[in-house]
Amino acid sequence: MSKRHDAKYKIDRRLGQNLWGRPKSPVNKREYGPGQHGQRRKGKVSDFGAQLKAKQKLKGYYGNISEKQFKRVYQEAQRLKGDSSENLIGLLERRLDAVVYRAKFVPTVFAARQFVNHGHVKVNGRRVNIASFRVKVGDVIELKDASKQLAIVLEASQLAERDVPDYIEVDHTKFTAKFSRIPGLHDVPYPVQMEPNLVVEFYSR
Repeated sequence: MSKRHDAKYKIDRRLGQNLWGRPKSPVNKREYGPGQHGQRRKGKVSDFGAQLKAKQKLKGYYGNISEKQFKRVYQEAQRLKGDSSENLIGLLERRLDAVVYRAKFVPTVFAARQFVNHGHVKVNGRRVNIASFRVKVGDVIELKDASKQLAIVLEASQLAERDVPDYIEVDHTKFTAKFSRIPGLHDVPYPVQMEPNLVVEFYSR
Protein backbone atom coordinates (compact mmCIF):
# COMPACT_ATOMS: atom_id res chain seq x y z
CA MET A 1 0.00 0.00 0.00
CA SER A 2 1.32 3.41 -0.91
CA LYS A 3 2.16 6.09 1.62
CA ARG A 4 -0.69 8.25 0.30
CA HIS A 5 -3.25 5.48 0.93
CA ASP A 6 -1.89 5.07 4.44
CA ALA A 7 -2.25 8.79 5.11
CA LYS A 8 -5.74 8.92 3.66
CA TYR A 9 -7.03 5.95 5.65
CA LYS A 10 -5.30 7.18 8.79
CA ILE A 11 -7.30 10.42 8.58
CA ASP A 12 -10.53 8.37 8.24
CA ARG A 13 -9.70 6.24 11.29
CA ARG A 14 -8.63 9.20 13.42
CA LEU A 15 -11.84 11.13 12.71
CA GLY A 16 -14.03 8.01 12.85
CA GLN A 17 -15.73 8.87 9.56
CA ASN A 18 -15.51 7.80 5.93
CA LEU A 19 -14.45 11.29 4.88
CA TRP A 20 -14.49 10.75 1.10
CA GLY A 21 -17.22 8.08 0.93
CA ARG A 22 -14.75 5.51 -0.38
CA PRO A 23 -15.87 1.83 -0.39
CA LYS A 24 -12.45 0.66 0.89
CA SER A 25 -12.33 2.99 3.89
CA PRO A 26 -11.38 1.13 7.11
CA VAL A 27 -14.20 2.98 8.90
CA ASN A 28 -16.65 0.79 6.97
CA LYS A 29 -15.36 -2.11 9.10
CA ARG A 30 -14.23 -0.39 12.31
CA GLU A 31 -15.79 2.87 13.40
CA TYR A 32 -13.52 3.26 16.42
CA GLY A 33 -10.19 5.07 16.32
CA PRO A 34 -6.76 3.51 15.73
CA GLY A 35 -4.39 2.27 18.44
CA GLN A 36 -4.80 0.28 21.65
CA HIS A 37 -7.16 2.87 23.18
CA GLY A 38 -9.29 3.27 20.06
CA GLN A 39 -12.24 1.33 21.47
CA ARG A 40 -12.45 3.18 24.78
CA ARG A 41 -15.74 4.88 25.48
CA LYS A 42 -15.55 8.50 24.47
CA GLY A 43 -16.57 11.19 26.95
CA LYS A 44 -18.72 14.21 26.16
CA VAL A 45 -17.00 16.39 23.58
CA SER A 46 -16.35 19.98 24.65
CA ASP A 47 -17.15 22.97 22.43
CA PHE A 48 -13.45 23.30 21.67
CA GLY A 49 -13.27 19.58 20.83
CA ALA A 50 -16.21 19.86 18.41
CA GLN A 51 -14.66 22.93 16.75
CA LEU A 52 -11.27 21.23 16.46
CA LYS A 53 -12.79 18.11 14.91
CA ALA A 54 -14.76 20.23 12.42
CA LYS A 55 -11.53 21.96 11.40
CA GLN A 56 -9.60 18.67 11.10
CA LYS A 57 -12.41 17.17 9.03
CA LEU A 58 -12.57 20.04 6.54
CA LYS A 59 -8.79 20.43 6.36
CA GLY A 60 -8.34 16.68 5.92
CA TYR A 61 -10.98 16.43 3.21
CA TYR A 62 -9.04 18.75 0.89
CA GLY A 63 -5.95 16.56 0.92
CA ASN A 64 -4.86 17.45 4.46
CA ILE A 65 -3.88 21.04 3.66
CA SER A 66 -1.20 22.48 5.94
CA GLU A 67 -2.40 24.45 8.96
CA LYS A 68 -0.70 27.61 7.68
CA GLN A 69 -2.39 27.39 4.30
CA PHE A 70 -5.80 26.52 5.78
CA LYS A 71 -5.69 29.44 8.21
CA ARG A 72 -4.81 31.76 5.34
CA VAL A 73 -7.94 30.61 3.48
CA TYR A 74 -10.02 31.24 6.63
CA GLN A 75 -8.59 34.77 6.98
CA GLU A 76 -9.48 35.49 3.37
CA ALA A 77 -13.01 34.15 3.95
CA GLN A 78 -13.32 36.58 6.87
CA ARG A 79 -12.37 39.54 4.69
CA LEU A 80 -14.98 38.76 2.03
CA LYS A 81 -18.54 40.09 2.30
CA GLY A 82 -21.26 37.74 3.51
CA ASP A 83 -21.23 34.59 5.64
CA SER A 84 -17.64 33.59 6.51
CA SER A 85 -18.47 29.87 6.69
CA GLU A 86 -20.02 29.92 3.20
CA ASN A 87 -17.07 31.98 1.93
CA LEU A 88 -14.68 29.38 3.36
CA ILE A 89 -16.36 26.56 1.43
CA GLY A 90 -16.42 28.66 -1.76
CA LEU A 91 -12.68 29.38 -1.52
CA LEU A 92 -11.80 25.73 -0.84
CA GLU A 93 -13.91 24.54 -3.78
CA ARG A 94 -12.11 26.98 -6.07
CA ARG A 95 -8.76 25.23 -5.50
CA LEU A 96 -7.58 23.70 -8.77
CA ASP A 97 -6.98 20.28 -7.21
CA ALA A 98 -10.54 20.33 -5.78
CA VAL A 99 -12.00 21.14 -9.21
CA VAL A 100 -9.95 18.35 -10.87
CA TYR A 101 -11.25 15.93 -8.22
CA ARG A 102 -14.87 17.13 -8.50
CA ALA A 103 -14.74 16.76 -12.30
CA LYS A 104 -13.83 13.06 -11.82
CA PHE A 105 -10.56 13.36 -13.72
CA VAL A 106 -8.81 11.49 -10.87
CA PRO A 107 -10.10 9.18 -8.09
CA THR A 108 -8.93 11.06 -4.98
CA VAL A 109 -8.06 14.55 -3.72
CA PHE A 110 -4.51 13.36 -3.05
CA ALA A 111 -4.21 12.13 -6.65
CA ALA A 112 -5.59 15.48 -7.86
CA ARG A 113 -2.85 17.42 -6.07
CA GLN A 114 -0.15 15.18 -7.52
CA PHE A 115 -1.78 15.31 -10.97
CA VAL A 116 -1.73 19.12 -10.98
CA ASN A 117 1.81 19.28 -9.58
CA HIS A 118 3.04 17.01 -12.39
CA GLY A 119 1.73 19.41 -15.04
CA HIS A 120 -1.17 17.38 -16.48
CA VAL A 121 -3.71 20.23 -16.16
CA LYS A 122 -4.35 23.41 -18.14
CA VAL A 123 -6.53 26.38 -17.15
CA ASN A 124 -7.83 28.48 -20.07
CA GLY A 125 -5.21 26.84 -22.30
CA ARG A 126 -2.23 27.52 -20.02
CA ARG A 127 -0.51 24.82 -18.00
CA VAL A 128 -0.86 25.32 -14.23
CA ASN A 129 1.07 23.11 -11.79
CA ILE A 130 0.04 24.72 -8.48
CA ALA A 131 -2.65 22.69 -6.68
CA SER A 132 -3.85 25.68 -4.63
CA PHE A 133 -4.35 27.83 -7.75
CA ARG A 134 -7.68 29.69 -7.37
CA VAL A 135 -10.10 29.01 -10.21
CA LYS A 136 -12.50 31.81 -11.25
CA VAL A 137 -16.08 31.54 -12.52
CA GLY A 138 -15.97 30.84 -16.26
CA ASP A 139 -12.50 29.26 -16.21
CA VAL A 140 -12.08 26.16 -18.40
CA ILE A 141 -9.97 23.35 -16.94
CA GLU A 142 -8.69 20.65 -19.28
CA LEU A 143 -6.19 17.83 -19.32
CA LYS A 144 -3.16 17.81 -21.59
CA ASP A 145 -3.71 15.64 -24.68
CA ALA A 146 -1.06 13.16 -23.55
CA SER A 147 -2.77 12.81 -20.14
CA LYS A 148 -6.28 12.01 -21.38
CA GLN A 149 -5.54 8.32 -21.98
CA LEU A 150 -3.87 7.64 -18.65
CA ALA A 151 -5.40 4.65 -16.83
CA ILE A 152 -6.02 6.70 -13.66
CA VAL A 153 -8.06 9.25 -15.67
CA LEU A 154 -10.13 6.70 -17.58
CA GLU A 155 -10.91 4.75 -14.38
CA ALA A 156 -11.83 7.86 -12.38
CA SER A 157 -14.32 9.10 -14.99
CA GLN A 158 -16.24 5.81 -14.63
CA LEU A 159 -16.43 5.88 -10.81
CA ALA A 160 -20.00 5.29 -9.68
CA GLU A 161 -19.42 6.30 -6.05
CA ARG A 162 -19.70 10.04 -6.67
CA ASP A 163 -21.32 12.47 -9.11
CA VAL A 164 -20.07 15.71 -10.62
CA PRO A 165 -21.78 18.66 -8.84
CA ASP A 166 -23.87 21.07 -10.91
CA TYR A 167 -21.51 24.04 -10.48
CA ILE A 168 -18.97 22.28 -12.72
CA GLU A 169 -19.84 21.50 -16.35
CA VAL A 170 -17.84 18.48 -17.49
CA ASP A 171 -17.31 16.84 -20.85
CA HIS A 172 -15.63 13.47 -20.28
CA THR A 173 -15.20 12.87 -24.01
CA LYS A 174 -12.86 15.88 -24.23
CA PHE A 175 -11.84 15.90 -20.54
CA THR A 176 -12.73 19.54 -20.09
CA ALA A 177 -14.53 21.19 -17.18
CA LYS A 178 -15.99 24.67 -16.80
CA PHE A 179 -16.32 26.23 -13.35
CA SER A 180 -19.77 27.81 -13.70
CA ARG A 181 -20.42 29.30 -10.24
CA ILE A 182 -19.09 29.48 -6.70
CA PRO A 183 -20.92 26.91 -4.56
CA GLY A 184 -22.30 27.23 -1.05
CA LEU A 185 -22.14 24.54 1.64
CA HIS A 186 -25.35 22.80 0.51
CA ASP A 187 -24.17 22.63 -3.12
CA VAL A 188 -21.07 20.59 -2.29
CA PRO A 189 -21.54 16.80 -2.27
CA TYR A 190 -19.67 16.01 0.94
CA PRO A 191 -20.12 12.34 2.00
CA VAL A 192 -20.08 13.47 5.66
CA GLN A 193 -21.56 16.51 7.39
CA MET A 194 -19.20 19.48 7.30
CA GLU A 195 -19.57 22.28 9.84
CA PRO A 196 -17.65 25.32 8.56
CA ASN A 197 -19.46 27.48 11.14
CA LEU A 198 -17.57 25.58 13.86
CA VAL A 199 -14.31 26.15 11.97
CA VAL A 200 -15.02 29.90 12.02
CA GLU A 201 -15.73 29.68 15.77
CA PHE A 202 -12.45 27.76 16.28
CA TYR A 203 -10.33 30.48 14.68
CA SER A 204 -12.25 33.43 16.12
CA ARG A 205 -11.85 32.30 19.76
